Amino acid sequence: MKIENFNFAGHKAIVRVDFNVPLDANGNVTDDTRIRGALPTLKKILSDGGALIMMSHMGKPKGKVKPELSLSQIVKNVSAALGVEVKFAKDAGNAEAEASSLKGGEALLLENLRYYAEEEGKPVGVEKGTPEYDAAKAEMKNRQKDFAKKLASYADVYVNDAFGTAHRKHASTAVIADYFDADHKMLGLLMEKEVKAIDNVLKNAEHPFTAIIGGSKVSSKLAVIKNLLDKVDNLIIGGGMGYTFIKAQGGKIGNSLHEDDLMPEASMLLRPQRKRALTSRFRWPRWLATSSLTTLIAKRSTSTTFPTAGRVWTPRNSRLRTGRRLSCRRKPSYGTVRLAYLNSRISRAARATSPKP
Repeated sequence: MKIENFNFAGHKAIVRVDFNVPLDANGNVTDDTRIRGALPTLKKILSDGGALIMMSHMGKPKGKVKPELSLSQIVKNVSAALGVEVKFAKDAGNAEAEASSLKGGEALLLENLRYYAEEEGKPVGVEKGTPEYDAAKAEMKNRQKDFAKKLASYADVYVNDAFGTAHRKHASTAVIADYFDADHKMLGLLMEKEVKAIDNVLKNAEHPFTAIIGGSKVSSKLAVIKNLLDKVDNLIIGGGMGYTFIKAQGGKIGNSLHEDDLMPEASMLLRPQRKRALTSRFRWPRWLATSSLTTLIAKRSTSTTFPTAGRVWTPRNSRLRTGRRLSCRRKPSYGTVRLAYLNSRISRAARATSPKP
């Protein structure tokens, strides 16, 4: 179902948004970009006459109640943005009363979903790799389904508009969809916009086409990497996941975050016979990130040059071996880096460092 074609009048919609906004020491929102990004979807539901239930996470409480990560701190900001008084449910897993009393045109925000470990579906307090962990994981998956079913019971329509967390198989982003039929679950307007933008870039991009992907785990990005390799001229991998590829090439990474079980996959992706090999083209900085879609920046750090490297990326002074300096307009930012289409200047510089086919 397309959200544009759905009339929410007489319906109660539960919407997964990404309200994981930054707060200062006093709990004040310092950047409301994510709240504003969700407004088209939220306002459509309300203007149609539907009742709106919003759910989100904030930070990483890992199944524990942490007041500093409570979504109650942003109720006033969401209310101001929506133009309606937003009600608040103090317990996302026990909000039947608040949800059932909600009327058309009214809005409700649930407390931080990650106060429940069931949201992420990961066992807490059990060491990974042990028999106890495997048993706990299986039991947690059943509890995750129950939690998702509870969330679904609050409404008769489900909307996913949390682009920043949509890749995770959490209770509120994936499992919950199983409890709605095809005519009553849909993507929000922000999600549709982002998906269309990426699809347009992948299908209609001018070449040379350089993409950047990052994050902490290769496991959650493997399918994306494989898909991109056949579409781009250059693929730069940054973030913590880069260490798995560095180690796969024989690099020394110390105690840095990596995934040993993904080493065979990383090695396969780095095979020289691939037309579009990835990390072997570059000398790896500890982090690669983008401050905007047209600016490539790197944290100053030392790194290892591997025997398989062709032309290399030199992170120390943000220069490519060609001597072309890349733009660095802002202070480096870290964290997950989504697919980025670089401007022609950066693309030309990256292409100059790539091995000839």
